Amino acid sequence: MDLHVIWFILLGVVLAGYAALDGFDLGVGILHPLARTDHERRVFLNAIGPIWDGNEVWLVVFGGALFAAFPEAYATIFSGFYLAFMLVLFALIFRAVSIEFRSKLPSPAWRRAWDFGFFASNLVAALVFGIGVGNAMVGIPLDERGVYTGGFIDLLRPYPLMVGLLTVAMFAMHGAQYLLLKVPRGELHDRVREWAWHTWGVFLVLYILTTQYTLAAVPRALANVREAPWAAAIVVLNVLAIANVPRSMYRGAPGRGFVSSAATILALVALFSLALWPNLVSASNDPSRSLTIYNAASSEKTLGIMLVIALIGMPMALAYTGIVYWTFRRRVEVGEHSY
Repeated sequence: MDLHVIWFILLGVVLAGYAALDGFDLGVGILHPLARTDHERRVFLNAIGPIWDGNEVWLVVFGGALFAAFPEAYATIFSGFYLAFMLVLFALIFRAVSIEFRSKLPSPAWRRAWDFGFFASNLVAALVFGIGVGNAMVGIPLDERGVYTGGFIDLLRPYPLMVGLLTVAMFAMHGAQYLLLKVPRGELHDRVREWAWHTWGVFLVLYILTTQYTLAAVPRALANVREAPWAAAIVVLNVLAIANVPRSMYRGAPGRGFVSSAATILALVALFSLALWPNLVSASNDPSRSLTIYNAASSEKTLGIMLVIALIGMPMALAYTGIVYWTFRRRVEVGEHSY
């Protein structure tokens, strides 16, 4: 296995990690308006308050690794999707500001304004992430230099929008499963359980529709699956993980439900990566213009040095993440100095 393949896999792992970890943060934000009282909204914020910033580290790592390992793909993606990335950046910044500023004043109007900002920023980030994945699947028009020739409106095609809605539903489901772990037992927990059933149902419908749409709109998505028999195991894992979410809720096992929703996300990212392989940016107008892991990569020496750095840094990041999650593993308790 060469360094190009290794870095493609590492990028997929980092992207999957970000989607599974920050996905439930985004999902909690999407569900935030369903909380009825100020106390319930503070419970939601405190459920993700100690960990959301650590989860975003994986997105930063993904961007940095893409820049160093595949600079031409990085240039095409960030220049072509510039406005989309600015929307995501603004949304993530506004989410952080909303979390920190929301409870600084007791004014109901002040808190309502930041509550709306918190919800909107999470919704926008999740939707744009999904639209980006959808465009990666169907491809974008590139010129002979690998530069995107369209505009922002051209990214808002039916298929990417469908994937965007699926992403919003998936993160809402994931966030509901996380809240079942963190919200204290009682009336709010019972209502969160109802939301969890609804979010899973919406996700299942959109998952079926998007799968059918993908088979019709992106026939090449199955090409690599057919060539790699082991890929069928990922499909089976994906289906079993989706089915195990309601089973876990029915049996009152929120931990299993959360792990199952996380496994669903990981399996979908794996299938997305497999469908994209070996492209990083697919050209919809001329496949020969696609940016692959070979024609968009840095030198072998650069990839080798980066691999050494990754082997040192990633275990440290994983250890830090594990310590933080273990420290804040208990259900939420809202105090005077909480969010």
